Amino acid sequence: MIRIYHNPRCRKSREGLALLENSGNSFEIVRYLDEPLDEEQLADLIKALGISADQLIRKNEAIWKSEYKGKSLSEKELLKAMVTHPKLIERPIIWKDGKAVIGRPAEKIHEIL
Repeated sequence: MIRIYHNPRCRKSREGLALLENSGNSFEIVRYLDEPLDEEQLADLIKALGISADQLIRKNEAIWKSEYKGKSLSEKELLKAMVTHPKLIERPIIWKDGKAVIGRPAEKIHEIL
């Protein structure tokens, strides 16, 4: 099963969703702002993406700039920041069979389909 971690207010996330809708594949939508991920789920996603927690964070978000920018944070502290402030998570994330991609640009989603 394909899963998209989606924020409907984000243009890039909507583009990713449209690509999935047009792919003919069945998938589920996780609105991670409404259904926040816990640290374990985030750690699993990061592992599937093959990146560090730092690479999953949207550093232009106001909450990042006001609360975290310039601080030296551990992976665990970065996970906690994303659990506390899910808006910090890059989007969309598409997951399939233990692998994941960040759909920026949306064409990257083809790598997982």
